[in-house]
Amino acid sequence: MAEPVLAAAGSVPRVGVAVPTFRQAPFLPRALASLLAQTFADWEAVVVDDGSPDATGEAVAPFLADPRFRYVRLPENRGLGHALNAGLDLLRADLVAYLPSDDVYHAHHLAALVACLDAAPEAVLAFSGVRHAYNRFAPGQVAGEPLQLAQVLHRRTPERWVERGELTTDDLERMLWARLRAHGPFAGTGRVSCEWVDHPGQRHKRIREGETGGLNAYRSYHGVRHPLRFHSSVGNRIDEVAHYRRFRERQPTPPALDGLKILLVGELAYNPERVLALEERGHRLYGLWSPTPSGFNTVGPLPFGHVEDLPSAGWQDAVRRLKPDVIYALLNWQAVPWAHHVLTENPGVPFVWHFKEGPFICIQKGTWPQLGDLHRRSNGRVYSSPELRDWFAAALPGADDRPTLALDGDLPKREWFEGAFFPRLSETDGEVHTVVPGRPIGLHPETVAALAAEGIHLHFYGDATQHLWRGWIEKTGRLAPRHLHLHPQVDQDAWVSEFSRYDAGWLHAFASENGGDLSRANWDDLNLPARIATLAAAGLPMIQRDNRGAIVATQTLARDLDVGVFFDEIADLGARLRDGRRMAELRANARRHRPRFTFDHHADDLVAFFRRVIAARS
Repeated sequence: MAEPVLAAAGSVPRVGVAVPTFRQAPFLPRALASLLAQTFADWEAVVVDDGSPDATGEAVAPFLADPRFRYVRLPENRGLGHALNAGLDLLRADLVAYLPSDDVYHAHHLAALVACLDAAPEAVLAFSGVRHAYNRFAPGQVAGEPLQLAQVLHRRTPERWVERGELTTDDLERMLWARLRAHGPFAGTGRVSCEWVDHPGQRHKRIREGETGGLNAYRSYHGVRHPLRFHSSVGNRIDEVAHYRRFRERQPTPPALDGLKILLVGELAYNPERVLALEERGHRLYGLWSPTPSGFNTVGPLPFGHVEDLPSAGWQDAVRRLKPDVIYALLNWQAVPWAHHVLTENPGVPFVWHFKEGPFICIQKGTWPQLGDLHRRSNGRVYSSPELRDWFAAALPGADDRPTLALDGDLPKREWFEGAFFPRLSETDGEVHTVVPGRPIGLHPETVAALAAEGIHLHFYGDATQHLWRGWIEKTGRLAPRHLHLHPQVDQDAWVSEFSRYDAGWLHAFASENGGDLSRANWDDLNLPARIATLAAAGLPMIQRDNRGAIVATQTLARDLDVGVFFDEIADLGARLRDGRRMAELRANARRHRPRFTFDHHADDLVAFFRRVIAARS
């Protein structure tokens, strides 16, 4: 094979290659070596290091002996769009290609793309086929995915990449490709000549909602300190800028004379802004966050402000300097390893462990020993329901007199309960309308068909959840076409107006099998699902199966407050929902008890609990 011919010294190369990278030093040499191996050699490349904290500079250094390479390090991480625009600004060529630092070119890749554009002068973009998912091949665009950066060569246009300040998304079509289409057609080579390398740290996997991806996983990995406008290809649009403006822009509360310094450890799950109820009482909040959060488990930097983060590296020294009054570690099973680490390394600060979900997952995931330590060694323990507290006392027995509190872990802020109730749909059409915000757990397609036979409508909210329940939706839609209604996600500021239109809301529908024996309880029995507060905000009675004789946390709460619609059979439920007098009574009860479903309502009790723990520890 003939040696590739380099461009003449001082001339403008035909192709410019932007190589965006962030925390990908182990991958980078392989990517750059694949560029060096191209049979088409008339290229220039700029490696744009988007503020990496790793050894990216060292990984690039050996390649800089080739004058076609340049390396630029941005002072802080600004996101993929900004890094790509920085590359466009630095490249001189009229044809632009992209090589993410975890992807690979095959030797004839650039040559094939250039030939494709040369043969189609009307085309603005050429794309190759791609190897993906380790050993799969696509002759062009991967099914269900946008064109990937490594596949593409396009003519230079005035268009720019969407940057993080405008939108964070994994959809490259929205970031640039859609606007390039206005400049001409796209042409495919039909030849697989690059690899979209599959690994857990891919950007789209960090962005897409799931156990290891989503907004908070993205925020934590990139250290984003400002609110995001975020929309993954499988989830809901999230505008933290607008959503949290009221909290972020208010003045900090002056410290109270007896205010506490509270160090939040772990993650905050749903309704994270609830902790501001503590700051509003003159307590100062600090954060020490789980390094690998799940998508819905909120960690800092918090988009609503008023919480000062401590560094995860060398945090012990930072805690000694801060001298917090109490460590408040929380909340779900994903936070257990980090909370346990802080408990083990705790430099003498009173430690409170608040646990919600869930002991059985910890057993399954192998973190039961750490959870047991958190239960035994914490100076104070908070559990999300009395039933969960009692379960732990039975599962991990041992007499002690340490303070204990039962408090739901992710209650919302009171501001989301403001606003006017809307007229119910049933007042217009005379039919019964029920709502399920989130997963329709226990509502099998046949159950929804039985509801339809009783004239009961089911309104199902949540784009991301609907994406995961596509099969359920298709089957249920066939069985109950007039009575299943799909709606997008509703943010907290619309809970009252949107959900007050319904007659009642669904909790998880399940038949308990514990027979009153706590040792036989499962998570459904012990849990107070997050949707309880959503329904309570709108003053809705809460539908659940009648589990009389069993230990069920939702049943106990709903009976104590008289806000539950309990049923054995669907026909029985239909009769109850059509009982106008009783339903009006339940709605009145639900509206009267709304404040107790806000975190603000319990904030003083929690602070009093902290003070008890501190006093017992001193």
